[in-house]
Amino acid sequence: MGKLRAAQYACSLLGHALQRHGASPELQKQIRQLEGHLSLGRKLLRLGNSADALESAKRAVHLSDVVLRFCITVSHLNRALYFACDNVLWAGKSGLAPRVDQEKWAQRSFRYYLFSLIMNLSRDAYEIRLLMEQESSACSRRPKGSGSGVPGGIETGGLGGPGTPGGGLPQLALKLQLRVLLLARVLRGHPPLLLDVVRNACDLFIPLDKLGLWRCGPGIVGLCGLVSSILSILTLICPWLRLKP
Repeated sequence: MGKLRAAQYACSLLGHALQRHGASPELQKQIRQLEGHLSLGRKLLRLGNSADALESAKRAVHLSDVVLRFCITVSHLNRALYFACDNVLWAGKSGLAPRVDQEKWAQRSFRYYLFSLIMNLSRDAYEIRLLMEQESSACSRRPKGSGSGVPGGIETGGLGGPGTPGGGLPQLALKLQLRVLLLARVLRGHPPLLLDVVRNACDLFIPLDKLGLWRCGPGIVGLCGLVSSILSILTLICPWLRLKP
């Protein structure tokens, strides 16, 4: 499935590149047809994914963390609805249900896909926040000079207090710098979380473009879809890179 998705978005990216470089209309048509066949093949292989998403939602309901339980459950429910709409689209494109309004069901499908991605990114942000708090607390307990790289507390006495002219901006810049360093440290130490953030962020451009909320163009959509697909394949090859639960 991941390979088909990667091939589909590679075709999208290739078609955009051929169009920009003035390739022959016949070649562009062949690439579009190949992309359409790959899309239809993916929809056929996803016929049972709605049931899998519902089962995943049932398992997520029992998570002890309230925020994770909400984000993951709602994400899986939206994925189930997205796959259901995808099944209707497949029936329409394959000729089993020729009267299906393709545009209407495609818009529904991408809306559910967008909601699912928003929940995934919310879950990522929550986990990042927890890890940053843990890392900051751990750094603050370490003795000074231990070489941790990111201090837990922020010493701003040398930058001027609230009453010192110009002291507020340097303090804010330092705090921001330390937060960025802490974020980088957390993501570097948790590759599954980093991959999940990048993959969800890349996928986000697809429904935003299809729904007309943010027009990115076929080139950006193809590139983001290809990167996301490669990361998905990577998590299949290396299961330890898959974010749990």
